[in-house]
Amino acid sequence: MAITINPISPVAFSVFGLDVRWYALAYVAAFVIGFFMLRAFTCRDTSQIKLDKKQLDDLLTAIILGVIIGGRLGYVLLYNLPFFLAHPLEIFAVWHGGMSFHGGLVGVIVAVFLFAWAQKRRGLLSGNLYNNGFRILDILSVITPIGLFFGRIANFINTEVMGRPTDVPWGVVFVGQTDIPRHPSPLYEAATEGILLFIIMYCLYRFTGLRRRPGALSGVLAMLYAVFRIFCEQFRAPDIQLGFLTDWGLTMGQLLSSIMFVAGAVILAISFHKNDK
Repeated sequence: MAITINPISPVAFSVFGLDVRWYALAYVAAFVIGFFMLRAFTCRDTSQIKLDKKQLDDLLTAIILGVIIGGRLGYVLLYNLPFFLAHPLEIFAVWHGGMSFHGGLVGVIVAVFLFAWAQKRRGLLSGNLYNNGFRILDILSVITPIGLFFGRIANFINTEVMGRPTDVPWGVVFVGQTDIPRHPSPLYEAATEGILLFIIMYCLYRFTGLRRRPGALSGVLAMLYAVFRIFCEQFRAPDIQLGFLTDWGLTMGQLLSSIMFVAGAVILAISFHKNDK
């Protein structure tokens, strides 16, 4: 027996005629919580990098730009390029949804290293660019799952990236949209890529020595996210405009996550090699 749900409006509330969407609130919540967590991590005596309030503000600005620009460009280029070439103004309509995690990840990496380079150039950070950049990314690796959790909940509210047809008891039917029960795949991803991944990354940061190896936690995050994403894609319907990439059911998310896993393994190996010299 499937679970029947009345669709939730993508608009949370309106202020002076301006619609505030759940999608936007998810990003706001992620950035606000992420900022306070970032401040808490960088203020600890055990932190491998120290940032003052001005640096944290600048870093947050860089991260926000990296997430939005990278995430949107990743979606445009990898998931629906023909549509956006025909409707170029839609590229800027981020409130309609359509963000790529993999693109956002690349955007954040670029933003963090540009931030670290600028701080080093001004004499505000000691150490080399590699260590500074990855020490920041290692902290962000603990925080990132929080943003993933909120993002997937927003996906579910917007009935985006829903699952494949199923007969499991917890299959979901959204009234007026489809009579076919589907896997609530955004909730699967919220649980694995969000809650479970956060618990693992926090424990690794808190109770192991990986935080003392720049790049180690970043590599682990990339590998674990890739594993969880590839698993969840087994239940998630492929993007309509792309479909399956192969006859045996490979999706774009799985392809990008496979590349991400390899990249994470390389970063993890380098982190041990550089620190064991």
